[in-house]
Amino acid sequence: MRRGITSLNNGYLLLAKISNQLQYYSFGNNMKFFHYRPPSKKPGLINFGDELNAWLWDKLIPGILDQNEETAFIGIGTLLNNLIHERVPNAKKIVVFSSGVGYNKGIPNIDDSWTIYCVRGPLSAKALGLSEDVAVTDGAALIRRVFQPTGKKVHKFAYMPHFTQSKQADQTWRSICEEIGFGYIDARWPIEKVMKAIAETEVLLTEAMHGAIVGDALRVPWIPIHTTERILEFKWQDWSASVGVEYKPHWLMQMRDLAPQYGIRGIKGIKGSRSAIRASFTHWFNQKRTAQQLAKIAKTVSPTLSSDRRIEELTVELETRLYKFKQDVEAGHFNLH
Repeated sequence: MRRGITSLNNGYLLLAKISNQLQYYSFGNNMKFFHYRPPSKKPGLINFGDELNAWLWDKLIPGILDQNEETAFIGIGTLLNNLIHERVPNAKKIVVFSSGVGYNKGIPNIDDSWTIYCVRGPLSAKALGLSEDVAVTDGAALIRRVFQPTGKKVHKFAYMPHFTQSKQADQTWRSICEEIGFGYIDARWPIEKVMKAIAETEVLLTEAMHGAIVGDALRVPWIPIHTTERILEFKWQDWSASVGVEYKPHWLMQMRDLAPQYGIRGIKGIKGSRSAIRASFTHWFNQKRTAQQLAKIAKTVSPTLSSDRRIEELTVELETRLYKFKQDVEAGHFNLH
């Protein structure tokens, strides 16, 4: 196993020199990137962080990724766990670039078929038994090179729920944000719409980790929010350590949209049912209280942002390792036939 790729000097310059050429390359025995997709029985659970893979890698390494499942490219996401071999069952070789450890139980069985260029952070490197220099940061930081904000700011504050909360309580969170004058960002929106909304925000409050990662990359200060213990703190801590900041989340209530039968029309339809009235009032009360809490957090908590120097150094290091990956592809390192 290639347990980690060492840094190259002047990686950014080297990448810049060949970036245009790579747009026209077509390599033999290419590979397919893997990113998490919820089971088909859960429609609507599209997640910004996972979907960012297709958008970003197509711009950075065009001509390399295709539908060949014999080599798997594991990029952005919390994908390094005991289920990885089940999720890429046809892969004879596995390439890891900036992924993180987490979810499910155990770590993957890593052998000589793996090539690891970098992982999300020091906690992932330690969990996998890799040296510290394999830890860089989340690959989403590379949007700094392919997405240019306009500099325009639309909202003082905006809130970006975890994609599961957007699925369960989209109308509720929209109403909360509207009530307190916040922008609302849905992690299920198209990639560039999400990035534009983040870039146009002065301070981002986010339960979506890749909201914070992209915000940090685009120099938008952020405040982490949690509404459920299902949020994996390990991945947040892993990434936060990579950019040199402390992770201190703030808690809000988990919300759900009010079921139609408990709305005003529903109450009239069932002649003032006590259960409907109670559910409607509880939802209204929780929404009002959460709006007040979110506004208070925004006004009293100092947002987080990595240093300009740190994020640029990490971006250059990611570019350097991506260039090494491209060199290995050109040299036929991943050819199987």
